[in-house]
Amino acid sequence: MIKKKKISSLKKFAVATLAIALLSLFGMGISLYEKIYSPNVTIINDKQYLFVPTGCTFNQVITIIKENKVVMNTETFRWVAEQMNLPSHILPGRYEVKPGMSNFALVKLLRSGKQAPLKVVINKFRLKIEFAEFIASKLEIDKHVFEELLADEAQLSKFGFTPETVMCCFIPNTYEFYWNTSPLKFLERMKNEYDLYWNDNRKKQAVQSGLSLTEVCILASIIEEETNRNDEKPLIASVYLNRLKKGMMLQADPTIKFAVGDFSIRRVTGFYINETKNSPYNTYRKQGLPPGPICTPSNTSIESVLQPTQTDYLFFCASISNPGYHEFASNYSEHQKNARLYQRYLNKKGIH
Repeated sequence: MIKKKKISSLKKFAVATLAIALLSLFGMGISLYEKIYSPNVTIINDKQYLFVPTGCTFNQVITIIKENKVVMNTETFRWVAEQMNLPSHILPGRYEVKPGMSNFALVKLLRSGKQAPLKVVINKFRLKIEFAEFIASKLEIDKHVFEELLADEAQLSKFGFTPETVMCCFIPNTYEFYWNTSPLKFLERMKNEYDLYWNDNRKKQAVQSGLSLTEVCILASIIEEETNRNDEKPLIASVYLNRLKKGMMLQADPTIKFAVGDFSIRRVTGFYINETKNSPYNTYRKQGLPPGPICTPSNTSIESVLQPTQTDYLFFCASISNPGYHEFASNYSEHQKNARLYQRYLNKKGIH
């Protein structure tokens, strides 16, 4: 009887020990599952972007996640990341994270390199430094490195541009890029977009105008600065094209502002023309088109050069009776009448 009691006690002990072990393992399993698969990403908005810079180390990724409060528990994220070997698979980029993501889902996303592209809206830019600053604010591009590329004759020649004409490459539009696009890759992409824009029909129209693609862009940039009225742009284009055909100087006020570097000038006087007499952008002193665009022209300005209104106009000046528009003339005496009226108006307003 004593022996049977001992065996029974041993069985009970064994069962109890096994039960405790199983419960312990079950608890460990639950804890492990929660570490890996429980929601850990916590963000205020519906989605947030995690930026992983090029050359970033695992510890730097952890710091970025901690500083931006991407996860509730950084230590469990670190543990899962290490188990999934994220330290050896750091891929730079802009990643979209959503509330409720688990450590497993977040690590898997970062390991995949599946970035969320962003939209870059290119509008009018006058100076390369302004454009470089804008692109640097959108992409992981150092503005100084980008500026150097835009001034690199050897590199730009591969794309068919010079430091003076490179801004022709950037056709205003909305484009999608990956955040970690390099300066050279950015330029390659924009050149591809430029080539797509200049289809056979537009190239044919450029030939008919007697201008190269670059010259069309340069003239369009002047028109872009002359008016915001799209319906008037073909008329202004006709004036400049007529002057070019006759060998007349363009005498475009926007080119003087560009040469001065002051776009707030409201009245281009002889002072400014004389101050910039040695500038290749001074179209009052230099024959033909300036060496490069004075801004990135819109599609409507480019189209106005390719499809100008057919006129014999050679002059224009701002209109007093129709603000925002211009008065056009075919001869100098007629233009002088219009110009005097406008000059009196400026004098009356105290604009010198």
